[in-house]
Amino acid sequence: MINGNKSAVRNGKVAVGAILLFWGVITILPFLWMFLSSFKSNAEISQATQNFLPNHWTFDNYKRLFVDSNFGVYLKNTLIITLFSFLGMLLNAMAGYGFAKFKFKGRGPLFILVLATMMIPGQVTMIPVYLILNEMHLTNTLAGIILPGLVGAFAIFLFRQFMSNISNSIIEAARLDGASEWYIFWHIIIPISKPVLAVQGILTFIGGWNAFLWPLIIANDQKYYTLSVGLQLLQGQHTSDYGLQMAGSSFMVIPIVIIFIIFQKYILQGFNVQAEK
Repeated sequence: MINGNKSAVRNGKVAVGAILLFWGVITILPFLWMFLSSFKSNAEISQATQNFLPNHWTFDNYKRLFVDSNFGVYLKNTLIITLFSFLGMLLNAMAGYGFAKFKFKGRGPLFILVLATMMIPGQVTMIPVYLILNEMHLTNTLAGIILPGLVGAFAIFLFRQFMSNISNSIIEAARLDGASEWYIFWHIIIPISKPVLAVQGILTFIGGWNAFLWPLIIANDQKYYTLSVGLQLLQGQHTSDYGLQMAGSSFMVIPIVIIFIIFQKYILQGFNVQAEK
């Protein structure tokens, strides 16, 4: 009877694994085809009969992407925006730590007010923010693109929830030993918060890397465009050049996949920590 139960459990796991594998292949297949097609010539992609692998591998699409389509400038702008987004993530961590471990007058109402901003669609605040930045002469600048996205209510909430579970005794012991608040934050809180930092780090990278609507609104000069805006411009200018479009789309997707693969263990660790608590 026991052997029968073990066999049933094993068969069930095999069935679930097979279903997940099948679903994973279906999910990744379009992205794999897009990536492989970026190494095909446009003539080969336009053929009636398609081969999954390129008949003749070529890097011309990627060369044209940076030489003819100004993607080097778009990449530089996107990296700058993403870098400052990580600076904003640290500001969110500081705010979350303050709400979690410091007692001050009005902490509760202020935190509720911060959470209330999550209920307001971003599209509603775009015009007021644009007018404010216009008065500050920051439209059509990288600073105008970066500043509105430095801090966010969701990130503050995420850090606050995680840091609330950190034992107060650790912080008090550090204070008794003469550690400053800055030292406690950087050398105690941040190392303990690696799981939530990994989760928020990936969300921050994706948000900065895929920035589209706000850069499109605030910038009217191509030298301030991001990769997403440049890709949309590319699709409009080269409607029938599928190889070039596949190269641009692959260049947008692959870094996100790589970042996720690198940090996936920290994400799973973050979920486990939250589940245990």
